[in-house]
Amino acid sequence: MKKTLSKIAFLAAIPVLFFTNVSYKADFFEIAKQLEIFTTLFKELNMNYVDETNPAKLMDTAINAMLEDLDPYTHYWNEQEVQAARIDNAGEYTGIGATVGIKADKIVIIEPYKDYPADKAGLKAGDEIIKIGNISVAGFSEDAGELLKGAPNSSIELTFKRRGETKTTTLTRGAVEIKAVPYFKLLEDKTGYIVLSQFNRNASSETVKALKKLKDEGAEKIILDLRGNPGGLLSEAINVTNIFVPEGELITSTKSAVEKYNQTFSTTRKAVDTEIPLAVLINGRSASASEILAGSLQDLDRAVIIGARSFGKGLVQRPKDLTYGTQLKVTISRYYTPSGRCIQALDYRQRDEEGNAVRYTAQDYNEFKTRNGRKVYDGGGISPDVKMETSEFSDITNAILQENAIFDYATNYYYTHQLNSPEEFSFTEKDYSDFKNFLETTDFDFQTETEKELQDVIAAAENEGYQQDISKDLTEIQQAISSSKEKALTAKKAEIMSLLSEEIIKRYFYKEGLYDYYVQKNPEILKAKEILQDKTRYQEILKG
Repeated sequence: MKKTLSKIAFLAAIPVLFFTNVSYKADFFEIAKQLEIFTTLFKELNMNYVDETNPAKLMDTAINAMLEDLDPYTHYWNEQEVQAARIDNAGEYTGIGATVGIKADKIVIIEPYKDYPADKAGLKAGDEIIKIGNISVAGFSEDAGELLKGAPNSSIELTFKRRGETKTTTLTRGAVEIKAVPYFKLLEDKTGYIVLSQFNRNASSETVKALKKLKDEGAEKIILDLRGNPGGLLSEAINVTNIFVPEGELITSTKSAVEKYNQTFSTTRKAVDTEIPLAVLINGRSASASEILAGSLQDLDRAVIIGARSFGKGLVQRPKDLTYGTQLKVTISRYYTPSGRCIQALDYRQRDEEGNAVRYTAQDYNEFKTRNGRKVYDGGGISPDVKMETSEFSDITNAILQENAIFDYATNYYYTHQLNSPEEFSFTEKDYSDFKNFLETTDFDFQTETEKELQDVIAAAENEGYQQDISKDLTEIQQAISSSKEKALTAKKAEIMSLLSEEIIKRYFYKEGLYDYYVQKNPEILKAKEILQDKTRYQEILKG
């Protein structure tokens, strides 16, 4: 009840944030009225509630509950989160040098970075930090991840569990550089391979340096890998595109209910190379700025896009400074590619019966044309010119990822298998069978859409007294669904095995080893090399 009251009142009060900065969102009297209702309710609640209340926590609940009704990208940031966002964009921070997962009673090491503090202290992916100094993670009421931060060169003792055994290590915090281009290499057929992992302030400068070095080494073709790139700064997406397309080209536009946010963004500099053949790799985790880059290169017929449909994050956010060092990161408009395609995949203005945003379906897609007249479609994300099964994320694959089954299996694999180099690794049919057996020992339960609908049918049958009459039919349907789920593990074997291989390689040889493995065996890279090598096919794809 407490959360509901706060949410209702704050829903009415929050428009004042826009009133002072953007435009009148509603009648001034209505805003003032609702704000007054909220302030009086908040005062009375804190003064009269039966138990002692925490005003700051109540307010956080009210704000966050309200924002959940809008979209997942509109956020309220406290002072610590504002600072974290600045770190992400700056490209350097002081910390332990690892990606971590924060859980209620532990901090899980997801990926230690090679030669950074966590790695030097002997921490491995899968280790569970349970104590930082003399503070138990389980007993810490705030964000336990904050305990890992500290001044450069400061030391801290960590207690962690590894495969059930409790261990300790001392870690010295240090500067951690976040590279936008963590890897690039000249391949054997004069193809340059560049990984662009995020769009921080260094993205375009690092990409230019990589491209120039590869060309100096003899590169005549380029593969730009955007798989897993979550996006970042819009300005850097424009700048990276500008490396390959000339000055004055429209790259993206934004449309909003607020006129001043309707903008166009074009290249402003002389390009580095407008002729070199270019292939861009994307998948379902390529989002936002990655989609602007891939979409504009596709619309301008400047690159062949390979992989799977991208994430579909086409909502533009802008930070609005609030009081006491806090911020509101608010969605202000939508992104569109040069041809006019909207990148956004989910419509948060429409919700299904469960309150989930509605995804655009193929029948709702609209046709657009690239510069050469090729047909492309909207509907969310960027659809590749060449689709690869190994780049896709099916429902069962997403369910496996959500349960951390691939991560946990890779942890077990690391401690039970010896591997000397990325080149000698191969995930076999026997290994995949072992993974399926591993799934049976976990709590993994993949529920299909059909099963969700079936639950509604069963509930309706119970209410109407038909359950006994149709029980045999229901049993047969459930058995058929169970059989189809087993078939799904087989049907989607290629994409699941690809993800398992990636996670396992990282355990032994870090991200650098993964990229070394990629350039030898990754299906998307091999396909890109094949297309770039065949000049006729490359041109045919771009000409449609």
